[in-house]
Amino acid sequence: MTLMLTRTGLAHPQSHAQSQPLGQRRNPLSRATAALATLLLAAAPLGSALAQAWPTKPVTVVVPFPAGGGTDAFARPLFAVMTKNAGKQFVIDNKGGAGGTVGASLASRAAPDGYTFFMGAVHHAIAPSMYPKLDYNLEADFIPVGLVSSVPQVIVVNPQRVPVADLKGLLDFLRKNPGKLNYGSAGNGTSHHLAGELFKLQTKTFITHIPYRGAGPALQDLIAGQVDLMFDGLGSSATHIKNGRIKALAVASDKRAPGFPDVPSSTEAGVPSYQVATWYGLWAPKGTPPAAIAAMQAEMKKALASDELKTIWSGLGANPPNLWGPDFGQFVGAEIKRWADVVKNSGAKLD
Repeated sequence: MTLMLTRTGLAHPQSHAQSQPLGQRRNPLSRATAALATLLLAAAPLGSALAQAWPTKPVTVVVPFPAGGGTDAFARPLFAVMTKNAGKQFVIDNKGGAGGTVGASLASRAAPDGYTFFMGAVHHAIAPSMYPKLDYNLEADFIPVGLVSSVPQVIVVNPQRVPVADLKGLLDFLRKNPGKLNYGSAGNGTSHHLAGELFKLQTKTFITHIPYRGAGPALQDLIAGQVDLMFDGLGSSATHIKNGRIKALAVASDKRAPGFPDVPSSTEAGVPSYQVATWYGLWAPKGTPPAAIAAMQAEMKKALASDELKTIWSGLGANPPNLWGPDFGQFVGAEIKRWADVVKNSGAKLD
C-alpha cells in the first residue's frame, strides 16, 4: 500500500521582469517548476516512509468496558492477529464506566498521532439519547475507521433461577409474575439496557433493570445467580452458552446466528418484531493522520480475511463485515437516529 502526502500553497512568484534588463530576466514559470519539483522529491519518500513505517511503536486501543464483555471478545483476537501480522503490539486498554461513555470521553481527548484508537459499540450510538451532557460527540470528535463485527442480541437466563424451556415459557412466567425477575446490563444506556426495555415494550411485560459497569461483570453475576436474565450481545455470551452455564432462549433476529444452529430466532420463537443487533467498530480521535488511518484499515482487512478470525467470528455468532470509513460513519449516524426513537418510544431512563 502506498500513501502519498501532497503539499500545496506555493506562492505565485511576483513578476518584476519588466524592471530588469533583458539579460538579467528569469522565467518565473521555470523558478516555480523547479521549486515544485524540489518539494515533490522531498515529499515522495516522506509519504512512502509514513505508509511503510506505521506502526513504529505500540498502538493503544481504548476499549470502554471492563475485560470479559462483548467488545473484548472481538477486540482481543482481532488485535492479537494484527500484532502477529504487523510485528508491533496493539495494546488493549480497558476503561469502563457509565455505559462506555467514560472510555469514549478519554479516547476523544487522546493525542491524534495515529497511536491511539477507540473500539466502541452500538452503545455509543445510544448514549447521545440517554446522556444529555456528554462531553464528547461521537460524530464530531472521532473519525470512523471501520466496522469490526455485528451479532444479534440473545436472550439468556440462569437456568437454575429461571427454569423455562423456551421464550414462550419465559413470557408465560413474566405475565404470571410481573416484576419478579430482573435483568442485568452492561450499564445505563447500553444496548443491553435498551434491548431489555424494547422487549418489555413489545411483549407488555415488566422486568427490573440492574445496571453494571460492563457486560463482563453482569455476565458473572448472571452465571452466579445474582441476576435472572440478560439481553446480551451473542459475542460475550457465546462461551457461556456453549458450556451450559447460561441458557439461550432466542436470538433477536429473523434468522438463526452462525455457529448457533440450535438457538431459535425471535421470529421463530413468536416475537418477530423483536430484532436487535450489537455491533462493534473502530474510531480514531479527530485529527489523526489519514496515512495512519489508512494503514490501520489495511491491517484490519488483512486480519479479518484470515481463516483464524473467520473461525472465531463464526464461533461468536458473527460474520466478518465490510464497512469502512465514511460508509461506516453513515451507518453510525443512522443508528444514532434509530436508537433515539427507541429511547423515546420505550420511555427508557437512567436508573
